[in-house]
Amino acid sequence: MIEPSSPWPPDGTPHRRLCLAADMEQYSRLDTRTQSTAQADLVRLLDEAASLTGLDRAAWARQPQGDQEFAVLPEGTPEATVLGPFVHHLAARLSALNDRPAISRVRLRLALDSGVVADAALGHAGPAPVAVARYVNALQLRAVLAALTSADLAVIVSDRLYQDVVRLGDPALDPTQYIRAHQYVRVHVRVKEFAGYGWIRVPGHGPEDVRPSVEGAAGPLSSPDGPAPNRTTLSQHVRQGVAVGRDVNGGLTVGQPVDPPSADAGRPW
Repeated sequence: MIEPSSPWPPDGTPHRRLCLAADMEQYSRLDTRTQSTAQADLVRLLDEAASLTGLDRAAWARQPQGDQEFAVLPEGTPEATVLGPFVHHLAARLSALNDRPAISRVRLRLALDSGVVADAALGHAGPAPVAVARYVNALQLRAVLAALTSADLAVIVSDRLYQDVVRLGDPALDPTQYIRAHQYVRVHVRVKEFAGYGWIRVPGHGPEDVRPSVEGAAGPLSSPDGPAPNRTTLSQHVRQGVAVGRDVNGGLTVGQPVDPPSADAGRPW
């Protein structure tokens, strides 16, 4: 029997690593040849954005998944650099790609979280990889990209990253006065057994553009070729802190109806 490797380094200290997932919109509608081209475009876009940001893509632990790439970045990667300059360059490279004639448009959902990550038999294990997989499929993120047809990229970051990096105003986030905490809209994400808060922003669009789509995303999204979903009523749930009306610590909180927390509410699995 092969013993699994320990998720902890030899000194027994857990190390936090940044996880990223980039997923292409409406990939299943493409024919085989166009899917192949779109996959190459996605890899090139991520390569170019990383290079322009000064990140070494060769050091990323990457799991290609057809229309999506999941990646665990090296320990010590500056989180603000990824949330700020990397996202900025990715949006710019996407725009440049989509401005070229006679190509299938590439539109991306991008999710980011950080936490302890362990190598596993089929890739990686840990709360952060699970959370990123759920965030990138958040119904609010899908709804925002579907509604803002001029946008090429919609980004969601975990509440942990928002509180630790964005809200604190790390200088690496905003070298050109482009990215600020108030550009994000807070949402409650529920996908499968996962429930948690995330923060959405769309480069080139303000929160006033994002909120209507988020507020309207009240029920499960159908597949691209499926019927329209039934709408349900939004609710607000605050696990910590104080809510006044629709505001929680200065952020708008919207999402699907939330059941009372249970003993397993914080488990990602």
